[in-house]
Amino acid sequence: MADAPDVPCGVYFIGAGPGDPDLLTVKAARIIGRADLVLYAGSLVSPAVVALAKKEARVVDSAPLTLAETHALLVDTVRAGGIAARVHTGDPALYGALSEQTRLLAAAGIPYQVIPGVTSASAAAAAFGVSVTEPETTQSLILTRLAGRTPMPPGESLAALAAHKASLAIYLSAGDPEGVAAALREAGLPGDTPVAIAHRLGWPGEKRLWATVDTLAETVRQAGVDRQTLFLVLPGLGQGTCSKLYDPSFGHGFRPVRDDG
Repeated sequence: MADAPDVPCGVYFIGAGPGDPDLLTVKAARIIGRADLVLYAGSLVSPAVVALAKKEARVVDSAPLTLAETHALLVDTVRAGGIAARVHTGDPALYGALSEQTRLLAAAGIPYQVIPGVTSASAAAAAFGVSVTEPETTQSLILTRLAGRTPMPPGESLAALAAHKASLAIYLSAGDPEGVAAALREAGLPGDTPVAIAHRLGWPGEKRLWATVDTLAETVRQAGVDRQTLFLVLPGLGQGTCSKLYDPSFGHGFRPVRDDG
């Protein structure tokens, strides 16, 4: 089945990014184009990404399938000598149920690789033209979510993490913007803290909105966004000092200290 000697038979977990196929890595696009099976979540992965599959590939939407059913498709493809592309939205390592799939493959003796993708936090920062870190103001980015049907472990509530006053990328939480805003206030974030709202980036009809902690819920409800929406909470936006990296008085291994004054 496999006709590409540079792509060994096996399962490839591919990060498809937020939606724009131009944000795929070169390796991801190459493997999708050579795969015998392209297994993707139709509710999350852009059709433009799946369109890269070769004509004779078997293309299957995993949305209505169980873990056992998707596993069987992957195993059958590889044991027949083929290449299986398991295409995930964003990056497979983030909220992608990667571990449960790889455990089954390892137990079955099926080789696999993970191809990283552009996660929504990176894509949103780029789309809004902002930095999530600011010198001497905030130097950390926390990727997290609001508790829902999947509970959060002890110590990882949104309020507890937001209390660090670091930048936050909040996934899978747009269905309860009131709960998000309440957690941010509980953490002590000021009501005017900026929040960038990214909905279905890279898809037709994508939305980019600005809000604050105080206006977040109203903005989300009025815009009618819920699924495939990310919140970037940016407490240090525009408040950082200039980086030392290009300061002539700051020497490093590639540039000595200079007195330009």
